[in-house]
Amino acid sequence: MNQIKTAYDDRPYRPCVGIFLLNPHGQVFAGRRIDSRAEAWQMPQGGIDPGESPIVACMREMREEIGTNDAELIKEHSEWLNYDIPLPLANRLWQGKYKGQKQKWMALRFTGSDADINIATAEPEFCEWRWLPAAELIDLAVPFKRGVYERILIEFGDLT
Repeated sequence: MNQIKTAYDDRPYRPCVGIFLLNPHGQVFAGRRIDSRAEAWQMPQGGIDPGESPIVACMREMREEIGTNDAELIKEHSEWLNYDIPLPLANRLWQGKYKGQKQKWMALRFTGSDADINIATAEPEFCEWRWLPAAELIDLAVPFKRGVYERILIEFGDLT
């Protein structure tokens, strides 16, 4: 049986990088989104610019979102992970061009101090931040990101 695809289904995924940033105690960085009415926490993430490698995007996004990129790469996720954004939100983001994001996740060890983190950036994404046990972040994330977060923990769980 043929299904008619909607314009939403035909949209591509936005290339993106995700940052699994660990402190020396094995806790992961989480920020509470500044633009959400719900208490939505997430790890830093952001788009990959044309011609940019995932690790270069990772370091740039970390500096843009948390004010520092004092970190060392530990491991790159073996797969690209994607999630769909609910339709009303997808229509508002990125001029409705994408149905979600495909992400290359990087696990990094934070080499700075908490004083180096500054979420009051030029274009703030977070209104507060904290270090969490990675498993706690799944329940604090918006529902459409939880499946990706579960897969990240499968790959990076031994690092915490």
